[in-house]
Amino acid sequence: MAGQDGTSASPGEPGVTGDLFDPACPTRQLLDRIGDKWTSMLVKVLAEAHPGELGFAELRRRTPGVSHKMLSQTLRSLRTDGLVTRRVEATVPPRVHYALTDLGLSLDTPLAAIRAWAEQHMAAVDEARRRDHD
Repeated sequence: MAGQDGTSASPGEPGVTGDLFDPACPTRQLLDRIGDKWTSMLVKVLAEAHPGELGFAELRRRTPGVSHKMLSQTLRSLRTDGLVTRRVEATVPPRVHYALTDLGLSLDTPLAAIRAWAEQHMAAVDEARRRDHD
């Protein structure tokens, strides 16, 4: 049952939000996932390919710096959360393709705003970091 503020012990129900200040709330896990740099990059890359899909090797090529292991883990988590689909071609070796779901695509706009904010304010953040270390 939802409280007056719309929070509930059962986030995910229609019209019910989580409580990110509650350590047991799954909202925290989701915010950790979508706040991850690899998630932000993969959502952007897959959104640019939408409605198409990209293979694992192509995703790795378009996401500089990501290791094979981290790419696999991030894609698995995004798939578990319903943000990405995975299609396997029965070839030898198997070819695996990924695409954003509608839910995943809906994440691109808010992440794009955060990416734009970071790019716009990086010089000010760098300056603050330099001042802090002086």
